[in-house]
Amino acid sequence: MLDTLQVVTTVVVGLMVGVEFSVAFIMSRILDALPEDSGQLGHAHGGRMLGALMPFWYIGSLVLIAIWAVAGWQHHGAGLVVTAAGLLILSVVMSILLLVPINNRNKTWTPENRPADWKEQLQRWNRYHYVRVAVIVAAFTLLVAALV
Repeated sequence: MLDTLQVVTTVVVGLMVGVEFSVAFIMSRILDALPEDSGQLGHAHGGRMLGALMPFWYIGSLVLIAIWAVAGWQHHGAGLVVTAAGLLILSVVMSILLLVPINNRNKTWTPENRPADWKEQLQRWNRYHYVRVAVIVAAFTLLVAALV
């Protein structure tokens, strides 16, 4: 049973990392390359879509990691799993404090109502997102290492 939990947790977290990595290094670049200001509209739409999904994915991942940590407490790699949980908690705190406020503003912007500094706000969101991606990649790496 523990083996199944470990594999499911690693896959769920790995897919989440893949989505966030794609947003950081693929989707943002595609949207930023669109003509005129249409990229901001794409960012807003993506913010609405992923903003609705990702909280469940992050919390669900954290719950799976916590169950793994408790169920595998006496097994090899428990410390790595607990550290991964700590990193995932850090990523959730970063999201709530740094990324969500910008995303909540951005997803309501239109060409008629966006602020003059909208590009700077999106660049700030991207910088924070790069750090968050690094944190969740580290968490994922620890989970994979705990499987060995």
